[in-house]
Amino acid sequence: MTTQHLLEKWQGLDPEQQQQVLAFIDSIHQTQKPTKPSSPLGEKLRKIRQDIIESGIPLLTPEEIQQEKAERRGGYAD
Repeated sequence: MTTQHLLEKWQGLDPEQQQQVLAFIDSIHQTQKPTKPSSPLGEKLRKIRQDIIESGIPLLTPEEIQQEKAERRGGYAD
């Protein structure tokens, strides 16, 4: 889902619904554990993942990841 898509959905809500969304987001932020600073590689990988999501390409499932790993290893699976 792109930022533009989220913005369009947001604009379609009435003010009370927008307040409910903000309250929900605030509640999520309060329950999240603080994250440790990430490495440059971690930041790069998160950026690549976000670019893929925004392009509309679906992310691989855990099973598809295992399948791709096996294929890249010449059919060898753990």
